[in-house]
Amino acid sequence: MDELGIWIHICVDMQRLFHEDTPWHVPWMRRALPQVAAVADFRPERTIFTRFLPPDSAEQAVGAWKDYYRKWWMMTGEHLPRERLHLVAELAAMVPPARVFDKRIYSPWLTGGLHAVLSSEGVSTIAVTGGETDVCVLATVTGAIDLGYRVIVLRDAVCSGDDESYDAALELFERRFSTQLQLMSSDEFLARAARQVD
Repeated sequence: MDELGIWIHICVDMQRLFHEDTPWHVPWMRRALPQVAAVADFRPERTIFTRFLPPDSAEQAVGAWKDYYRKWWMMTGEHLPRERLHLVAELAAMVPPARVFDKRIYSPWLTGGLHAVLSSEGVSTIAVTGGETDVCVLATVTGAIDLGYRVIVLRDAVCSGDDESYDAALELFERRFSTQLQLMSSDEFLARAARQVD
């Protein structure tokens, strides 16, 4: 599987919401950011940034998400400064030509909009970066696999708030999805992408 085919880079939820001092702060994000930025900057027109957007209030959420946001009431729109939803500055500067896809849940796939866009562009391979490895990255990866994409997870460009969960997620990817997913470093991906002629 040396050829990447038509690829897209999906960067998951690299937002101020998780990068700054909030109850959802992911300390690892700072460590992963240089690698994420390098991949996005290589071909920004091939990058899609997803953003996780909480509802304005818990009562606007559906089902069990209501309980979730009752617990995390301080992260709803009525309490959280709007600018915290923005991408971190280094990545926001790449839009456009990079694109942004907003979502209300962990997965970016359930509405069908993202898949429709990628299908129309002939995308066959998705390189995944961002956070968190064991939550939104996991949902992005498994949804992409279900839809038939070849998935490449860039291990040094994904992050988590918990070391053990990060390790467990990467082990899950490697052991259970080995025919549909590859783990590689961001440098290895960039080298392969640079060798490929469009």
